[in-house]
Amino acid sequence: MHSKIVIRRATLADVMPIHALIQSYPHELILRPLNNIVENIDRFTVGVDGEKIIACACWQILPEIGNPEGATVELQSVAVDKTYRGQGIGEKMVRFVLQRIEGFRPVQAIVLTFEPRFFGKLGFKEIEKTRIIHKIYRGCVY
Repeated sequence: MHSKIVIRRATLADVMPIHALIQSYPHELILRPLNNIVENIDRFTVGVDGEKIIACACWQILPEIGNPEGATVELQSVAVDKTYRGQGIGEKMVRFVLQRIEGFRPVQAIVLTFEPRFFGKLGFKEIEKTRIIHKIYRGCVY
């Protein structure tokens, strides 16, 4: 068991550890270049054990063209250091991000994942990709 994990918003000092954590999941996550993490640092959340970044999660607003109030929020780059998995840290990260985005009142929160069971336990439901294909496409362009 590890010491008390603190969940907090990321800072620029966290960019390199976030990058390393995401890179440690090359087959499970979309890899992000350092500049992308820097540009989106205000949307990252980290889990910290002492001084060590052991988890991260990010969010992105996916607008609905012609309907700003119809925006969706996508959770991205949800990762927990492999030595810390199974302790509920991923769940805490996702709940923290969902709480952060709640004030935007998005129509929905989505996640594209290889771990549908994990997100299902948090209330996410599987849907056909065709229902959100335009939102996915916009994200893939970048």
